[in-house]
Amino acid sequence: MPRERVYLDWNATTPLRPEARAAMLAAMDVLGNASSVHAEGRQARRIVEDARAVIAAAVGAEARQLVFTSGGTEANMMALVPGSARKGGAPVERLIISAVEHPSVTAAGRFAPDAVTVLDVDRNGVVDPVRLRALLADQAPALVAVMLANNETGALQPIVEIADVVHQAGGVLHVDAVQAVGKIPLNMNDLQIDLLAISAHKVGGPKGVGALVIGDGLSGPAPLLRGGGQELSRLESQAFPPPRGPPWLACRRWPKLPTCAEIWRRACGSIMVLRYSPKMPHGCRTPSCLARPGCAPKRR
Repeated sequence: MPRERVYLDWNATTPLRPEARAAMLAAMDVLGNASSVHAEGRQARRIVEDARAVIAAAVGAEARQLVFTSGGTEANMMALVPGSARKGGAPVERLIISAVEHPSVTAAGRFAPDAVTVLDVDRNGVVDPVRLRALLADQAPALVAVMLANNETGALQPIVEIADVVHQAGGVLHVDAVQAVGKIPLNMNDLQIDLLAISAHKVGGPKGVGALVIGDGLSGPAPLLRGGGQELSRLESQAFPPPRGPPWLACRRWPKLPTCAEIWRRACGSIMVLRYSPKMPHGCRTPSCLARPGCAPKRR
């Protein structure tokens, strides 16, 4: 009898939730362009703006702060530009990234290579705020990019401590939260995050949909493209409902995403993970292939 194949690589992508599929199909029947002023256009605009409000609220932000993108990579690229500044601060001139970032961050966006510094992490894959403080001291303001949850190790970064260090030095903090949103509590105001990147397909939405959330009082980042005024004139992309809006409505159910233990129970206890990450600061060991950081099944 053939064995049923069980999918465990939820950090790479998640199955499309039925709610997201239904919302996508419904939106495809909407005729209007969301930039049009007639009834059909206003109907399309409502779909986009409802989705914007739902996803912004899920990360503790307001709808006006959220810009839809084609995914986490584009959101990171949009954030990593010189010139952003907190209210009353000087524009950032250099970029500091942790050594464990996603390739869309290590590519450094629109910063020149000689303006980029890589910040090492400790043996647990965690950024040391003291070491970061030394890099920020007595130099030009920096944009600091640190992911909240690592997709391979499950390590969680001390974002509040990092944010405090960055802001004391007059810098701006960008957080790639693609692996964290929907899995752990996330409020960008509580965490003092200036720029936040997220992606739909990590939480049951479709591939090709993401967002950048821009903190209050932040000037910048500049648009990637110029010419249409869509997406709050930040991204300047066209705003059609199918790719930009309804799939995000699945985020209403984020708190009910399955835990690692539930996934393992479904997969039965005969599967053994061969490669474990180093011991995490919170005292557990996390298989590199699981959906949520910070939990793991027992070896068998």
